[in-house]
Amino acid sequence: MLRAKRLLWQLPSLLLVTVFSTASFSQAIAMYQLDKEQRSIVVNTMINKINQQYVFPKAGQKSAEFISQQLKTGAYANILDGKAFADQLTQDLQSINHDKHMQVWFNPPPPPPPSDNLTSPVANLGNAKLSKLKRQRSELEENYGFYKVERLAGNVGYIDFRYFSGSDKAKSVAISAMKLLEGTDALIIDMRNNTGGNPDMVRFICSYFLAKNTHLNSLYWRAPDITEEYWTLDTVVGKRRIDVPLYVLTSSKTFSGAEELTYNFKTQKRATIVGEVTGGGANPGSEVNINELFSMFMPTGTAINPITKTNWEGTGVMPDVKSSAEQAFDKAYQLAKVAAQKYRLNDLDKKLAQSQLLMTELVQIEQLVKTNKAIAINKTEQTFKQSIADELLDESQINLMGYEYLVDKQNTAMAILIFSFNAKNFPYSFNAFDSLGEAYLKQGNNKLARLNYKKSLHLNPDNPTAKQFLSE
Repeated sequence: MLRAKRLLWQLPSLLLVTVFSTASFSQAIAMYQLDKEQRSIVVNTMINKINQQYVFPKAGQKSAEFISQQLKTGAYANILDGKAFADQLTQDLQSINHDKHMQVWFNPPPPPPPSDNLTSPVANLGNAKLSKLKRQRSELEENYGFYKVERLAGNVGYIDFRYFSGSDKAKSVAISAMKLLEGTDALIIDMRNNTGGNPDMVRFICSYFLAKNTHLNSLYWRAPDITEEYWTLDTVVGKRRIDVPLYVLTSSKTFSGAEELTYNFKTQKRATIVGEVTGGGANPGSEVNINELFSMFMPTGTAINPITKTNWEGTGVMPDVKSSAEQAFDKAYQLAKVAAQKYRLNDLDKKLAQSQLLMTELVQIEQLVKTNKAIAINKTEQTFKQSIADELLDESQINLMGYEYLVDKQNTAMAILIFSFNAKNFPYSFNAFDSLGEAYLKQGNNKLARLNYKKSLHLNPDNPTAKQFLSE
């Protein structure tokens, strides 16, 4: 497993937390005026790091040579302000390598607090620790990137999230979001303001909409010269929605990890992309310190899609339905409502066909109970497990079906067969054993009735039916 720090898809500026006010930030910047020696140290340090770490060595060398030439010809001579210097370096580097992930930052420490008798409880914390605490608090306030989750008219789900957090808590939020939208007939995922994040979270979300063991993406890392594959998870918490109509909204701001999600769905032909061409950043990496005042985001890896064998670097992801970012939602929503209606009708037809098949198989099981009990048990197991997988039946519905045979049809043998399935497959349900005990009691098998009532009472000591029977 690669270090979490390294697996960053998003613009690293999103990970930098401002730990002082705008006013104090301006004061801090004003404290630093760069001289020729400082500029030279920054550029030469960057040159070494780019040559050693940038994912594409040849492009890195050209970029490094360019800023070296700029330094020598005096292009930076009149830049005294740290932020202006960082911005110019970013512009010069990107003019050569066209890599939007590669950015340079000026990071002055905050000015010293005013000298008074009041001491902040965080005054003695180091900048790194304080920044981490601020970032954690910020993620909490931002709901770990999940800005809005709602069910729209027409039973269309909508998720707007702004970044892919690497926190485990973000996965809990994602699970809750998916649970809320589990019964929707179409879904819109809004990536218009999402600038990326942790690739593991990208995989986590994609796994809800693609079959297990689907190869989503690979990341090649220059050091240590390895390729890491990302596949959908074998299981998800809740319901996998591999056939629900899916729409992804994009804008020119959609970047990095958000582009990966969009590209994954597009190449897998799983979603309709609506909006603008995305930003075009496919090279992940991490923040690298240059000195105490400057740092840069160094792309040390690149994405390789298993289908196209390339990525979206420099080109962005092309939408299926072109639209301005502002109009993308309206277009997608209209498409989603139509798709949702069709999905509902198809689902209804599917459920009717499954119900008819279930009735046919139950008739067959009724005959088998009389002639070959072992085969009847096996067929019951297969039939009801398939009905549960198809979301046609659940434990309570199977239990009601058992009572239909026990009370209405006076078919105790069939009822015992059905109740036995429930007891086996829902071993923590006191009601399953209670019903099976009642069926055995009606059959006259007091020994098995007592055994199952005991199991029911163990699971629920307050079960009055079991208490009454066992007290007699």
